[in-house]
Amino acid sequence: MIIPIIISGGSGTRLWPLSRKFQPKQFIPLINDTTLFQDTILRLPKEAANPIIICNENHRFLAAEQLRQIGKDSKGIILEPTGRNTAPAIALAALKLCKTSEDPILLVLPADHLIEDTLSFHESIKVAKVLAEKNKLVTFGIVPKKAETGYGYIEADMNINSKFYNIKSFKEKPNQEIANKYFKSGNYLWNSGMFMFKSSVYFDELKKFAPEILNCCEKSLRNEHQDLDFIRLVNDEFLKCPEQSIDYAVMEHTKNGTVVPLDAKWSDIGSWDALMNSKLKDNDGNVSEGDVILNDVKNTYTYSSNRLVSAIGVSDLIIVDTQDALLVLNKKHTQNIKNIVNKLIENSRPEVEYHRKVYRPWGHYDSIDVGTGFQAKRILVNPGSKLSLQKHMHRAEHWVIVSGIAKITCGKKTYNLEKNQSTYIPKGEIHRLENQQKYALEIIEIQTGEYLGEDDIIRLEDDYDRV
Repeated sequence: MIIPIIISGGSGTRLWPLSRKFQPKQFIPLINDTTLFQDTILRLPKEAANPIIICNENHRFLAAEQLRQIGKDSKGIILEPTGRNTAPAIALAALKLCKTSEDPILLVLPADHLIEDTLSFHESIKVAKVLAEKNKLVTFGIVPKKAETGYGYIEADMNINSKFYNIKSFKEKPNQEIANKYFKSGNYLWNSGMFMFKSSVYFDELKKFAPEILNCCEKSLRNEHQDLDFIRLVNDEFLKCPEQSIDYAVMEHTKNGTVVPLDAKWSDIGSWDALMNSKLKDNDGNVSEGDVILNDVKNTYTYSSNRLVSAIGVSDLIIVDTQDALLVLNKKHTQNIKNIVNKLIENSRPEVEYHRKVYRPWGHYDSIDVGTGFQAKRILVNPGSKLSLQKHMHRAEHWVIVSGIAKITCGKKTYNLEKNQSTYIPKGEIHRLENQQKYALEIIEIQTGEYLGEDDIIRLEDDYDRV
């Protein structure tokens, strides 16, 4: 039996400002109407079982909701309190699966890749499955189309035509000169970060080369807590786990490593130019998304989320306009976005973490205006959902109902409000907003006070285990 492990812990900072800490690229519809996370699951072969998901605690409701949207089930969503790279993540999933399945074959897939040729992908999986059944640790190497500096490489003896090759070595991301040598030699593949092997084989190699990882993961799952579809670890034990990739912990040392070439129109969508290359272009080599008007513009990607963006007489640019941030850069420098992200982190800027519209398990809110001593939000509460029972120590709130019927708890009072009605929540008062109807509830919230940060929330009761 093939059981997919979907690793969804990345932050996708190279696609800032569209990808952010609390809504990274795998959960954004970058290519079509579905997200990369959803596409990863939708293209699984029919013979694969329901996947198990590994994700960050902060992304758990995004993962669960996006599974629901495409009508797919999972074998559980393992929540990492913090990322420890791929070797521990895979070990957690394998240990969990072995409690209910007898030595399954694992298909390890990152949640943020684009694979356009699904048929070729499935054919490579068939080849890998035969090798995995023979106790090989298989990785998928992407057939390179150019000398790329943004990927790691796998060196293999590819002088003969074959469906798989023994691995000679793994190489870090090279500079342009070395990348040119790799590409010309014909013996190198891009490292995709996708794998297939038996659980038992992976455990054996971890015991040889990284026993501390296996030990920490076993202890982390010893007293796991099942919360709906979420699998919560013993966090103190997991935090002791070494932070290592599967390449570094196992694949670079094992004698059983094998690579299967994959030529399936693959991309890790790891930069804005990679995203641009995956899209259809006009006669001038431009990609335009949203409300965009161009004049005498060439080889440029322009994205607008909510307003008109126009450009004249420029070329080779990336222009990304979101509701709260504008990015303009030359395509040659797309790998340097991390420098901007690091400055945002240093300055504690919220734009590195949240969009203006922030999704919550109960719905979402949009911060439509902020000034000294006040903030205005548009809040949408999904049918049958409610916010936590909470209070604020530094702000008061005014609520105006735009549509729907709101059930309000304010202190010891509980009452309903309809369209055009309003209420006031004093500072320090216990309160809750609830939608018991079968249609969405929308309100405008005006916050006033000396401090309006999102951390000024004391939760007393919560349906989503955020107390």
